[in-house]
Amino acid sequence: MAKILVYNNNTNRMETYYRGEDQPMPYNSNGTLRVREFRGASRSGLLWTDRRAMEAWNSFRYIYGRPIYVGFAFRRPWEGGHSNLSQHYAGLAFDVRSKLR
Repeated sequence: MAKILVYNNNTNRMETYYRGEDQPMPYNSNGTLRVREFRGASRSGLLWTDRRAMEAWNSFRYIYGRPIYVGFAFRRPWEGGHSNLSQHYAGLAFDVRSKLR
């Protein structure tokens, strides 16, 4: 069970959710992004994002029209990533690619 903090920019407040690994992320439409996909390889019990990121995911997924592989969207800097490149996975960016068949 993950504790998920979501900043809601509409209300200017943090919201707290508790979700299992196979449950959809808060503000996620049609179950297209599960907690385990968002978490990726992070071992953190506390995840965070904001409502705008989830709404952007919903829009992108709707326009794309088919499943999108999410490597991870949440990773703390000390948990590794793209070696000497950008570490931008603090719940506001998504490492994605289209699914290969």
